[in-house]
Amino acid sequence: MSDFLLEMIVSSSRRAEAARALRPLERPAEPGEWGRFRAALAAPGSAAHKAGVPAPLAVIAEVKRRSPSKGDIAPGLDAADHARAYERAGADAISVLTEPDRFGGSMDDLRAVTAAVSIPVLRKDFIVDAYQVREAADAGAAAVLLIAAALPARSLGALLDECHDGGLDALLEVHDADDLERAYAVGASMMGVNNRDLHTLDVDLAVSEDLGALIGQCVLFISESGIHSPGDARRVQAAGAQAILVGEALVNTPHDHLAAAIAELRGGNVEGAAS
Repeated sequence: MSDFLLEMIVSSSRRAEAARALRPLERPAEPGEWGRFRAALAAPGSAAHKAGVPAPLAVIAEVKRRSPSKGDIAPGLDAADHARAYERAGADAISVLTEPDRFGGSMDDLRAVTAAVSIPVLRKDFIVDAYQVREAADAGAAAVLLIAAALPARSLGALLDECHDGGLDALLEVHDADDLERAYAVGASMMGVNNRDLHTLDVDLAVSEDLGALIGQCVLFISESGIHSPGDARRVQAAGAQAILVGEALVNTPHDHLAAAIAELRGGNVEGAAS
């Protein structure tokens, strides 16, 4: 395990313990049905198939202020305002970073975004504790990210079950064949292939190409990190990706240019995707 990933796991565990002490949370008494996030990402491809046109990529637009590799990206970002702009521009879902120390996120951002938009929202963090899944549900999220490399197999399966019991989808993030095998073993229905190496923080879209060949059609394949241009999007789409998660490129796009940027990233039937 890399020093960076270990640092994130330790700090995430401490945050969960502190939050639990301040505000204990139980599993939702009447959770909604899980599957909303996955359905939103599958919808563009299903509609294109029925219409007999090329399938576009679904786009998850990310609310992101900072990254460990780039430093500050948009430190003054208004999370709710930017999320509303993403929704107006045609994003299928929104990802909100809630890790505070290296990414500048917060649970306040997650709550603000879920209150501001009607499309599904993903909590993106280094989830290691069932309490954090309950936090996400309480804040109105539709899904959480679970990083295979950060969790033992038993914990990965238990957290996936916790998500479903709480009415949330789980996006299982993988980076290599071992992660992929573990994600399959716990019954993942969505896999996010992270093109960023959590050891070196380097990005290589070849990771999506290599793992895409191993992901079956029953699993929804999302490519994450390093997608900055339509050419990058087409490359991972050719590898089998049905959706992409884009942070920096969209965070830095002016609101009045977001619709065009998202339509270009989508590809496929661009005219229909942008309408």
